[in-house]
Amino acid sequence: MSKDTYVIQIPDIIYDENTKICYKKGRFFGKGGFAKCYEITNMANNQSFAGKIVPKKLIVKDNHKEKMTQEIHIHQSLKHKNVVGFYSFFEDTFNIYIVLELCRKRSMMELQKRRKLLTEPETRFYMKQILQGVSYLHHRRIIHRDLKLGNLFLDDELQVKIGDFGLAATIEYEGERKETLCGTPNYIAPEILHKKGHSFEVDIWSIGCIMYTLLSGRPPFESSSLKETYSRIKKCQYKITGNISASAKQMIMTMLQPDPKSRPNVNQLMVHDFLVNGYCPTSLPVSCLTMAPRFDKMEVYARKPLSGINNGDVVMKPEDRAQDSITVHLSGAMNHHVIDPKESFGTLRSLLGRVLKMKPAKNHVFLDEMTDPAAQPMIWVSKWVDYSDKYGFGYQLSDEGVGVMFNDTTKLIMLPNGINVHYIDKNGKESYMTMESYPRELDKKMKLLSYFSRYMREHLIMTGASVVREVDSMSRTPHLHQWCRSTSGVLMQLSNGTVQMNFSDHTKIIMCPLMTAITYIDEEKQFRTFRFSSLENSGCNVALYEKMRYAYDKITVLLDPENNYFPH
Repeated sequence: MSKDTYVIQIPDIIYDENTKICYKKGRFFGKGGFAKCYEITNMANNQSFAGKIVPKKLIVKDNHKEKMTQEIHIHQSLKHKNVVGFYSFFEDTFNIYIVLELCRKRSMMELQKRRKLLTEPETRFYMKQILQGVSYLHHRRIIHRDLKLGNLFLDDELQVKIGDFGLAATIEYEGERKETLCGTPNYIAPEILHKKGHSFEVDIWSIGCIMYTLLSGRPPFESSSLKETYSRIKKCQYKITGNISASAKQMIMTMLQPDPKSRPNVNQLMVHDFLVNGYCPTSLPVSCLTMAPRFDKMEVYARKPLSGINNGDVVMKPEDRAQDSITVHLSGAMNHHVIDPKESFGTLRSLLGRVLKMKPAKNHVFLDEMTDPAAQPMIWVSKWVDYSDKYGFGYQLSDEGVGVMFNDTTKLIMLPNGINVHYIDKNGKESYMTMESYPRELDKKMKLLSYFSRYMREHLIMTGASVVREVDSMSRTPHLHQWCRSTSGVLMQLSNGTVQMNFSDHTKIIMCPLMTAITYIDEEKQFRTFRFSSLENSGCNVALYEKMRYAYDKITVLLDPENNYFPH
């Protein structure tokens, strides 16, 4: 039976006979190779881990068993702050279980997909940690051989953890060259393709590809065909484009040398000019997973006395009136942090159109295998209040940030720490202040922001909110770009391209063009995230199909040039 057709049977309670520990199976995280990954929780102390679970029926071949044994042997010998922690492994009649450190912020692959390009300070922050981890591995004579963004995981503090040692190998003696053809196409070194034997230098090549991807938005040798990608790698044929500093370019070029002997070792890279002489933050806010951070100094304004607004009494009431026609409210001009809303709508319309060609099934059951939790949105609208007949539209995000889009299309966004505030004017220009220090002309709007925030905190139920985390002045959060209401619900588009629809039956869909994924929140508030391609291949139930069809129709209306919903 192939690994594609075999359904892995995993118990809800997993028992380790050796340690007598019971783990409760939790959220599905994803699958890869032969394994499935779940959050598992020690029932005795409530400590959570990542459980990598491999069914024994899928590893019957000797080379599969050997590979698995080697992966466990190598990984369990490692202990470093930039390597995914290995806690234990055990088996039962059906499966092998590997208990690993839980990296809640997923991998750098999702980070790069959401952000496309990273700033140079962020790249330094991550590169230093990657190099520290690889330095540790190389010191222990281990080659990873599959370094890529998808194998670099992030914890709650956005610290890099190198994981997945399925292709790792140990150099047994000085000068040993490995012969196995292995790796991931976009990151594979030329000496592996030339079958000349390889060693530590293949990891340096992969790190060069990683750095290039973070700064350029795509891997250096990527093409539409595997044959062409391999041809480019063998010829070392790539271009460094974009606004990248000379020292960053030079560092990439030293790693992407066709001759392995010409590449620097890890310790030489750690003292490269790009890493040593440029600004590197000591930490990054979680908001960096979706938005570029600020590295400028916070503008501080002298606060002026408050002027009264409606005698200081603003009553917030969500509108109950139904609207037969769609009323669209647009933000001002976009700035460089905003994804083109029209392009984002166009992408989603195309993705939805392909899925809607499939007919829904009445008794369709969503299996774990269909979902892709890594593509779940980082930020969505958890509460909203429509007070546009007087002031504007208020909303709270899942990270506890609060925003108001005023009727004059200006916006105020209060970050989750309740202190820092971003103001976006009609032309999309962003300025920064705090709740205690801001220009006098924003007095009325700041007071309204406080009222909206308090109202939502006291009167509205939150949808699947995350834990509040203190953020600093580097933080940025997506803001509401436009919204519209109809009799069936409300559509909201964020500046990062996410489109959310809240329906009158209390269900929600959140669509992300960057991740090409849709999250469905049902009446029971269950989150399920699917790649559009998965729904296209496996189908879906009638309820989700109807929501997608409605979204397709509304986006089509909004994209109609005659309606003039998008500013030129």
